[in-house]
Amino acid sequence: MINRILPVLFLFFTALSAFAQPKASNGVAPVSTYQPSVFTDPDRLKKLEAAFSIIDKLFKDHAVKRNFPGLAYGIVVDGKLVYSGSTGYTDVAKKTPATTKSLFRIASMTKSLTSMAILRLRDEGKLRLDDPVQQYIPELKQITYLTADAPLITIRHLMTHSAGFPEDNPWGDRQLADSDADLINLIKGGLTVSNTPGVAYEYSNLGFAMLGNIITKVAGKPYQQYITETILKPLGMNQTVWEYSNVPANLLAHGYRYVDGNWVEEPLLHDGSYGAMGGLITSIEDFSKYVALHQAAWPPRSDAANNDNQPVKRSSIREMQQPWMFSGLYPEARSASGKLCPTTTAYGYGLGWGKNCVGTVNVGHSGGLPGFGSQWRILPDYGIGVISYANLTYAGLGGINTVVLDTLVSIGGLKPRQLPVSPILKQRQTELVKLLPDWTNAETSQLFAENFFPDRPIDARRKEVQALFAKAGKIKRVGELEPENQLRGHFVLEGENANIDVYFTLTPENPALIQQLDFRELKR
Repeated sequence: MINRILPVLFLFFTALSAFAQPKASNGVAPVSTYQPSVFTDPDRLKKLEAAFSIIDKLFKDHAVKRNFPGLAYGIVVDGKLVYSGSTGYTDVAKKTPATTKSLFRIASMTKSLTSMAILRLRDEGKLRLDDPVQQYIPELKQITYLTADAPLITIRHLMTHSAGFPEDNPWGDRQLADSDADLINLIKGGLTVSNTPGVAYEYSNLGFAMLGNIITKVAGKPYQQYITETILKPLGMNQTVWEYSNVPANLLAHGYRYVDGNWVEEPLLHDGSYGAMGGLITSIEDFSKYVALHQAAWPPRSDAANNDNQPVKRSSIREMQQPWMFSGLYPEARSASGKLCPTTTAYGYGLGWGKNCVGTVNVGHSGGLPGFGSQWRILPDYGIGVISYANLTYAGLGGINTVVLDTLVSIGGLKPRQLPVSPILKQRQTELVKLLPDWTNAETSQLFAENFFPDRPIDARRKEVQALFAKAGKIKRVGELEPENQLRGHFVLEGENANIDVYFTLTPENPALIQQLDFRELKR
């Protein structure tokens, strides 16, 4: 009997599989109704062009004010370098003009590429972010932790500056050329720590040097080679290098310190074990391709285009950009216009993250070494980004980049991507409006989750809504539904005398039901 049943069962389940939803690369069935957020203004780039001459002046005035020998900058919009410029010199003695092809050492901007390489190895199953670092660097077993209950330092701790090592600027900047043996000998000699792992953010170049060592060991080749082969080359960043002696003389940016009214040249350091924290040398034109990669990770979407051929998955890039470790709160922060706008900051995987008082998120990283300063930053929800390099020690570029992004948003009249309304959210809105204001047959409508009426009886809800409708007068228009996500949003009922804001959220059930519903009068 069993022999007869098995072929039938096989055919049955084979037939079922033919009707199964296709699986995404992560094994999750895609949601066919999902629509990613989009920019609704087709002329956004054209409007931004009006800002470019202003951006030029902002950067060039900043270079004069801060005594930069040379400066290069670029604007990346929707994955393309749409504008770039430069001023000053990369070699003061030879008066070599800085250009967007000039190769600057970008210092700690390198950290996100190191983190991206770690994530690529993670995605390939070659390591885990919560693996103890001593699994790859056995010498770290000798470390003395602050407390007996301290967890082992993990790869994730290194990527988020939460391993417990002390902030090591500017000491770490001088270690750039150290060999792998120097790094291991340092660890062997014993390390001092300032925090228990996982409890505090403290910027550590040493931690990223360790990440470079881990990449080398897991990949079976120097981390520089691995990053070049798996990230730089696939992106077409063919001019980006690690060792300054490999750069053509007419393209190499020399670094300077400003002392008593004169530029004093800083000796360039060779590539070494600490290059993973700050060793890359690149141009505005080349690095714009990396910035474009980060922009292209947004919004989350189902299409496979440019996903499988990227250095890492889009989801891994978005993971890098998340706030993994809180780093600061700035209640006195101000916008470019001088308006008070408190900001909170955090650290992702080799990336800084910030969110201001109006909810605008920025992601990027600054860099500083003897002779150089740099920064890149994107506004993921707006599709814009800025890159800038200067060949002056620890050149401050964060402030000017903020002003540039604010200027682009203002002059371009930019709005963040708009999320289309999901079918279920629109359906629930339509059904809900038909019930108001009397809630006729609401309890048997099958629109509401099991918590809804026990949370607040229908009589109380009816009384509230009827009172609001009486104030509003005749409803003249049901406003457009503004979604917060697939299962939450609000809309406005426009009355003759007043408006009513209607906010509702849906449950995780299928089909999703209304679990929360709030009404409030809007003053005109």
